[in-house]
Amino acid sequence: MEKKRCLFCSEIVPIEQKGEYERYLGCNCAPGSYYSLLRDSYLAINSLSYPIKNKRFPIISGYIREQLDCGEKITLTIDDLETIEKAPHIPLSIEDKEARLLQYLYRHSDDPGQPIVIQPLSQNFNLTYSPNLQELVYIVEKLREAQLIVREGITFKLTEKGWNEAAARAGGRKLKTCGVLLPDNQPLQAEWFEHVFPKLEQFGYLPFMFQQSDTGGHENHSITKLAESKLIIADITSHSPEVYFAAGYALGANVEVVWTMNSTQEDELCVQPASIRPMIWDDAGDLAALLQQRLSFKK
Repeated sequence: MEKKRCLFCSEIVPIEQKGEYERYLGCNCAPGSYYSLLRDSYLAINSLSYPIKNKRFPIISGYIREQLDCGEKITLTIDDLETIEKAPHIPLSIEDKEARLLQYLYRHSDDPGQPIVIQPLSQNFNLTYSPNLQELVYIVEKLREAQLIVREGITFKLTEKGWNEAAARAGGRKLKTCGVLLPDNQPLQAEWFEHVFPKLEQFGYLPFMFQQSDTGGHENHSITKLAESKLIIADITSHSPEVYFAAGYALGANVEVVWTMNSTQEDELCVQPASIRPMIWDDAGDLAALLQQRLSFKK
């Protein structure tokens, strides 16, 4: 597989060509995931002056990292960089950067005191949008001294105080990761984004669309995220081998899987194991209502 240097974290990683874009897989900006950059923007970005790179690149790296961790897709061109740098939600003060680390630990914890491994620190200072390791270490020490976190080597834990602070900043709402497995059908995916994803969010889930390669293979950087999810929605309308594979992977990791199928294909339903009993839906709005009924029993 072709490799290339990520401009924002300087790590050399595999890339995939996707039309006019290149996907950077598993760099420090996108551990366990990827982001896309317009191919024609690469040289232009690399030609920016050193002062601009020095100021802007840590912010872009932090932005990519945070957005991917929150389940968003990231597609960039050179025109996006200045907009991101000047966005009002970008943390500039040490206090705001402290909050970003608390939020990261909160997203990855189920309760106060749950150990979260961050290793090595030298590859993770973008968690706080920091330009270097020294600033991240300073932030960690400030949070530790404020008794908001506990650090034991490479392991970090939110204290009860830190948990409450992070929860307050998140509006008291803890979203659980939910993987959505769909066949490679853009109209269907758009319909789910419009009707199904908001319903999942309403019931406390942070849905993300599992990514498949155009060749029908599986992207390890995406599939590993399934094992960390709290719920998987797998649509087997087209009997996609990729959907079955990914859902089976999740089941092997003891993640609950909800199976779905469009009613147009119900007559073609193959003989399934007892564990696969799909919810039959007519349209995405109908499915959203069915999922609401199903998820209401889990609350």
